[in-house]
Amino acid sequence: MKTLIFVEMEKQVILNKRHFELTLNRLCYQLIESHTDFSNTVLIGLQPRGVNVVARLKSQLEEILGKEIICGNLDITFYRDDFRRREKPLIPSATNIDFVIENKNVVLVDDVLYTGRTIRSGLDALLAFGRPKKVELLVLIDRRFQRDLPIQGDYVGKSVDTLNSERVSVEWKEIEGEDKVVLYTAETNE
Repeated sequence: MKTLIFVEMEKQVILNKRHFELTLNRLCYQLIESHTDFSNTVLIGLQPRGVNVVARLKSQLEEILGKEIICGNLDITFYRDDFRRREKPLIPSATNIDFVIENKNVVLVDDVLYTGRTIRSGLDALLAFGRPKKVELLVLIDRRFQRDLPIQGDYVGKSVDTLNSERVSVEWKEIEGEDKVVLYTAETNE
């Protein structure tokens, strides 16, 4: 039986600081192209890491448009299909949606799209707050292979082809000290 060990890993920078910034900027302009002035659009980041993407997008969009962009955070812990199967209990994060999503265009935001299960959980959790007019998905990184569900991003920062044994990490200057996206390749032991 093979086990994966993420102790000694090769790492490859997929997006450096400059490309990270350009990617976020491009995503902002794609959102503006689709949603113009955001008068009927809200951004909702999935906890825990999608909220970092939303915070950065909000800041940049407000700077570009000169107006406030309505954003929220959504915890999906108890909507996950695996939350009862884990050895350690999951600790929920905060949900902060202090606005009405009924008949709004909602852009659901996450850092990495992989199997699609997190997004499915996010959609289930979102419907507890009302019925949006439309829901779109924005992801900073799309790991194109190994999708378990037929989910794809409407706005994608970068698509990468990865193996199951690899891990993609979006790192933020506010948390890890530098904006970058790193691909980690694990060693396998037999």
